[in-house]
Amino acid sequence: MIAQLQKDLIEYAKSIGVDKIGFTHASPFQELKNRLKRQQELNYQSGFEESDIELRTEPHRLLEGAESIIAIALAYPSKMEEAPTGKKGARRGIFARASWGIDYHVAVRERLQLIEEWLRERVPNVTLKSMVDTGELVDRAVAERAGIGWSGKNCSIITPEFGSYVYLGEMITNIPFQPDNPIENECGDCRLCLDVCPTGALVEAGQLNSKRCVAFLTQTKDFLPDEFRAKIGNRIYGCDTCQTVCPKNKGKINWIHDEFKPDPELAKPLLQPLLNISNKEFKAKFGPMSGSWRGKKPIQRNAIIALAHFKEEAAVPDLIEILKKDERPVMRGTAAWAIGKIGGPLAEEALLAAREKESDSDVLAEIEKGLLLLEV
Repeated sequence: MIAQLQKDLIEYAKSIGVDKIGFTHASPFQELKNRLKRQQELNYQSGFEESDIELRTEPHRLLEGAESIIAIALAYPSKMEEAPTGKKGARRGIFARASWGIDYHVAVRERLQLIEEWLRERVPNVTLKSMVDTGELVDRAVAERAGIGWSGKNCSIITPEFGSYVYLGEMITNIPFQPDNPIENECGDCRLCLDVCPTGALVEAGQLNSKRCVAFLTQTKDFLPDEFRAKIGNRIYGCDTCQTVCPKNKGKINWIHDEFKPDPELAKPLLQPLLNISNKEFKAKFGPMSGSWRGKKPIQRNAIIALAHFKEEAAVPDLIEILKKDERPVMRGTAAWAIGKIGGPLAEEALLAAREKESDSDVLAEIEKGLLLLEV
């Protein structure tokens, strides 16, 4: 009976747009527990994840009577059609591929909810607990053990069919499904992802210092540390470098789900309009994307840094207005640094005037950095 249910579930999952489904037992993730403890000792965790290692590695703590975990994966595109090109006077930023289209949390959760309903109709007294990304379990560890893909050196799950461009979700259940076997790691001697990581966040194969990862840094809300400002380029949310260089992703375009196909004007937005966008406009325009979850502040800060990266003189008047009037010290200070980085005839006068009026010590420090950059 369980075998037939499992077979029928696999077919149903495909019918609702699940690209891969796998099953594993609900035993503790002991090796993962050791790795997570080591991460905490090294202070490599981002702070966004669940802090309780026991909850992250022991499914029975999350669902009494847990027997199995169902893992699912949805593929997302690696390329966009008709991608716009930035140019002088109209520079563009880039959202990481995982933020293209609608918020994947919504899309994966919808599939999991449908599977929950399907199981409840067929199994009396079934118990279930689903999660996507923000849940306690580590999605990648579940997917690896359930045979969805192997855990690559870049800390992503890599599938033979879709590369690492997959969203993951899982469901703990008291149904004793037959576990799938993990698949063989095919990274071999390749270390491209380790070698090209912009900030050296990939410390070694399978170990990430999250605090140095560009994907993490673009989501922070404070001043971006100096050493990383030149590293993020025009990325305004996330980073794909360790995926785009991966040979296993070559040719994996994944134009499968319309909901994940990007609007080019959102995935590669013009930078200057972001500087003055209101909360209401931001939510209306970018709200459906997963990259909006931290609000507009990190996006605006990153847009300022991107304009400095391009040395976009056309943006200096807007940056001066931010320096003069924005109530947020991070915006004023980042704008001051960017004005110095870009330079031009308006820069020195604007920075000197701001220095006379500014009272925030962090902003004053950024103004000084800007003035020093003008001398370079």
